[in-house]
Amino acid sequence: MHTETVHVDGGAFEMPVWTPAKGTGPGLLVIQEIFGVGPYIRAVAAALADLGYVVGAPDLFWRLHPHWAAGHDDEGLAASIDLGSRFDFDTGVKDCVAALGRLAALPQVTGGTGVLGFCLGGSLAHVVAAVAEPAVAVSFYGSAVPELVHLLDSIDCPTQYHFGGSDPYIPRDQIAVVERAVAGRPLVELHVQEEAGHAFHNFEAPRFHDPRAADAAWGLTVDFLRRHLPAG
Repeated sequence: MHTETVHVDGGAFEMPVWTPAKGTGPGLLVIQEIFGVGPYIRAVAAALADLGYVVGAPDLFWRLHPHWAAGHDDEGLAASIDLGSRFDFDTGVKDCVAALGRLAALPQVTGGTGVLGFCLGGSLAHVVAAVAEPAVAVSFYGSAVPELVHLLDSIDCPTQYHFGGSDPYIPRDQIAVVERAVAGRPLVELHVQEEAGHAFHNFEAPRFHDPRAADAAWGLTVDFLRRHLPAG
């Protein structure tokens, strides 16, 4: 792993980058949850690098708390929710677009660059897919997706959405809004793990993690990436 610097209006922020063993591959921008670029996001990035991708994980809370990596206890959750409430979403989209461009420009990146986000990052990935034309996009339980379904008309890349059907933060009727909006769109997949709650893939957070749902969704994600952004 090494660290790249992404320059934007107002400053610069860090983006750790994981490179596959063969040295090159398609790019994937992994967009953080409110817990920051901590052990979970780093583990996901490393797993994707093992699959053959060059993975960048930008530090999106850099304006509020650089290098934020909260624990998954009550204190860490409360502090992360506070940071998330002060995070400027539109500026975050611009930072993600800049990070995507920096990742795509790396000499190690070949074969296109996609985005994959969790929670806050799932919402950001949805918007980035609409404004930045990545090769693929994957969004895990983005709470803003239901209110931003109109952006589907601006998304031209293969896109995959994941939700938990028992998510207290994204009611099932809101997921149904997305289901109706993606119906008939051949480039879009939507998968609901009906018994799972929010952040069910986060294996660093016992209060959220649902192993069965996590394994199912991750299998679907890996298959989707292999079909639409193959790493060789």
